[in-house]
Amino acid sequence: MLALAAVLGFAAPVGAQESAPAPSAFDLAVSVPRGGAAKSSKPSVESLLGVMGRTTRFKQVAVSPDGEWLAWVEVAATGGTLIQAMELGAREPKALLVSACPEGKTCDESSIQWSPEGRRLLFLSDGHQRGRTQVYVADLKEGVATKLTSFESPIASPRWSPDGASVGVLVMQGEGAAQALGPRGPGARETGVVRESHPVQRVAVVSVAEGSHRFVTPEQTFVYEFAWSPDAARLAYTGAPPPGDASWWLAKLHVVETASARSRVLYAPKWQLTEPTWSPDGKQVAVIEGLMSDHGSNGGDVMLVPLDGGKARNLTAGMKATAMSLEWVSSRSLVFGAQVRGESAVATVDPTQQGEPRVLWKGAERISARGQVGLSLSRDGKVSAVVRESFSRAQNLWVGPVGEWERVTRREEDLRALVGEARDLTWKSDGAEVQGWLVAPPPSMMPPPGVRAPMVTMVHGGPAAGVVPGFRPDVLMFTARGYYVFLPNYRGSFGQGAEFAQANRRDFGFGDLRDILSGVDAVLARAPVDPARLGVTGWSYGGFMAMWAVTQTQRFRAAVAGAGISNWQSYYGTNRIDAWMKPYFGASLYDEPEIYTRSSPINSMKLVRTPTLVLHGERDLEVPVTQGHEFHRALKELGVKTQLVVYADEGHTLRKPEHVVDRMRRTVEWMDAHLPSGSAGGAARTSLLPR
Repeated sequence: MLALAAVLGFAAPVGAQESAPAPSAFDLAVSVPRGGAAKSSKPSVESLLGVMGRTTRFKQVAVSPDGEWLAWVEVAATGGTLIQAMELGAREPKALLVSACPEGKTCDESSIQWSPEGRRLLFLSDGHQRGRTQVYVADLKEGVATKLTSFESPIASPRWSPDGASVGVLVMQGEGAAQALGPRGPGARETGVVRESHPVQRVAVVSVAEGSHRFVTPEQTFVYEFAWSPDAARLAYTGAPPPGDASWWLAKLHVVETASARSRVLYAPKWQLTEPTWSPDGKQVAVIEGLMSDHGSNGGDVMLVPLDGGKARNLTAGMKATAMSLEWVSSRSLVFGAQVRGESAVATVDPTQQGEPRVLWKGAERISARGQVGLSLSRDGKVSAVVRESFSRAQNLWVGPVGEWERVTRREEDLRALVGEARDLTWKSDGAEVQGWLVAPPPSMMPPPGVRAPMVTMVHGGPAAGVVPGFRPDVLMFTARGYYVFLPNYRGSFGQGAEFAQANRRDFGFGDLRDILSGVDAVLARAPVDPARLGVTGWSYGGFMAMWAVTQTQRFRAAVAGAGISNWQSYYGTNRIDAWMKPYFGASLYDEPEIYTRSSPINSMKLVRTPTLVLHGERDLEVPVTQGHEFHRALKELGVKTQLVVYADEGHTLRKPEHVVDRMRRTVEWMDAHLPSGSAGGAARTSLLPR
C-alpha cells in the first residue's frame, strides 16, 4: 500500500496549466536571415519538432460513472506517462496526480477505469519494476493506492466488475510470454529449433479484497477483448486459438460463466469482431463487425447478438459510415463513435427498433477517449469527455453533454502558424464518390501568385483505416515547409460503409490507385499545385501503395515507401499475421497464386523511374524487412535512384524517438531533393501504364 502523500499530489489548477503563448510558434521554427523574408526560408525538421514538442499528447480520458470526476493519461514531457484526476464540480478544480511511480523516476502508467461508485481509479503501472506492469487501485478519498497484482508476465486491459468486488485482467501465459510484444512490436529473434508452441492470453479475475486470482477463460484460447455482464456473473470475450498475433482475424464471440469457468461460443462472424459491449439487462451483447485489416483499427457495422443463441442482427445495415467504438447507455440508446466520410461523429441507435441511426454530433476533427473515434460517457449519458484535435489544433480535453463540450485543459494547441486551410475534397472515380483532405501550407509559406507549390500524397495504412483531421506531425512537417499534403480515403477505407470498405478485395493496388490519381487530378484543378512536383509516401499498406504507384505511373517524381509489401507471394510465407490475407484475397496463395502475383509491385519493376527511399524496421513481424530488401535490390539493379534504411531493433511501428525523428528528416529531405523548385514540367499527367 502506497501513501498518496508521496504519490498522489495536487497539481496547479487546470486553468493555470496553460503554457504562456509564444509570440509566434513559427518564429521559433524559422531562422530568418537579417533583412530576409520568412517566406523564403524553410524551417528545419528539428526546429519544427521542437515547436510541436510543446504540445501535449493525451492517450486516454475517462469520466466517472456519476459524471463528477474526470481522469486522463498523458505523455510526460520527461518521458513515460502521467495519470491525473479532477473533481469537475469543485469550486476551483485542481488536477490530482495519480501514480505508483517512485519520486524522481519515469514510469509507464495507463489503462484507467473508474470503479462503479466512481471514487476509486484502476490503472496499470510499472512503478514497482521497470517494464513490468501491475494493477493498482487508487482511492481518491482515502488517499492511498494499492498494488493489487504480482504477475510475472505481461498484463493488459484491467476492468472492474460491476459490483466492484473483482477486477478482470488479460494475462499472457506460456513459453515466450515475456517476449510477446504484439505484432507491431519488435519480434523476438528465433534460432535453433523454432518453437511450435505459442503464449496464450487469458482473463484472470482478481479479488480486490484479497488480491488472489483465478483464470476463467480456456487454456487454449487467446483472448483479445472482454466485458463484464451487468450482474458480474459472466464475461463476453473475443478469442481464437493461438498464435495470438495471427489469429485475431479468426476470433469468435464467446461467453464464460465466471464462477464455473464454463465457456461457449456465442457468435461466429463472417468478418472480424471488436468492442464486445453488454446490454443493460444482460440479455444481449453488441459488437462491431466488419472487414478489418489490423487489430486495433476498429471499423464496421453494429451487430446485436442475443445471449440465448438467437440470430445476430445488424443494427446499421447499409449505413454510409463506419462504427468504431460502443457505449451502451440505456435499453433504447446504444451510442457509437464513427467515421462519416472524412469526419468524426457520435451517433445512437435504438436496439429495440429497426430505425436508422441518429447522429448526435459530427465535425471535421478527431474526437477520442481511448484511441478510436469515440467518447467516454457517464452512466446516464449526460456527461461526456473527449480528446479533441484537428490539423491545426493539438490535443486538449473537453467535457460536457455530447456536442456541447467545454474545454478543461488549456495546453498549447494553436498550430495555425504551421498549416493553412484543410479542404474536404470529393471526386468521382470509376463512377463512385471518393473523399479526401487537402491541407495547404500556412499563408507565410504559400507560393506567390503565378507560382505553384509541391505536393506530397500520403497514403494511409490498413487498408481498413481512414483519415479524419487530427494532430499530424508528419503533415505539419511538410505544410510548414511550403508543401500541400493530400490525404485520400480511397476504396477500402473507413467512412463510407461496409461496401466501400470491401471494394478493394481481390484488387489490391488497381482500384485504389485509380482513386488516388483521380484525386490528384481533382487537386490540380482546384489548388495551385505543381503537376511536375508530386511526391507519394506511406507506411505499411501505404508503403505498398507507394511501391505500387511507382511501378504503374510516372506522375510521382519522388517516393518514400515505409514498411511496404513489394511481393505478396514471398510475404505470404514470411509474415506473422497471415490470417488477415484470406479475407482480402479470397483464397490462399497456394490455391490462387495469380491473385497475389497480379498485385505485387516486384513484377512490374522495369517500369519504375521514380527515385524511391525505402524504410523498414529490422524486426518487423507484420511486414518482414525482406520486403524492403527485395524492392531496394530491384531498384538498384535497374539503375533507379534509391536508398534503403533499416532501423535497428524496431518492429512495424517505430518506437525509439531518435528513429521517429530520423524517419521524418529523411522523408522531408528526400522530397526536397527530388521535388526542387523550378523543376521541369515534362509529362506530368502521364496516365496509368499498361497492366
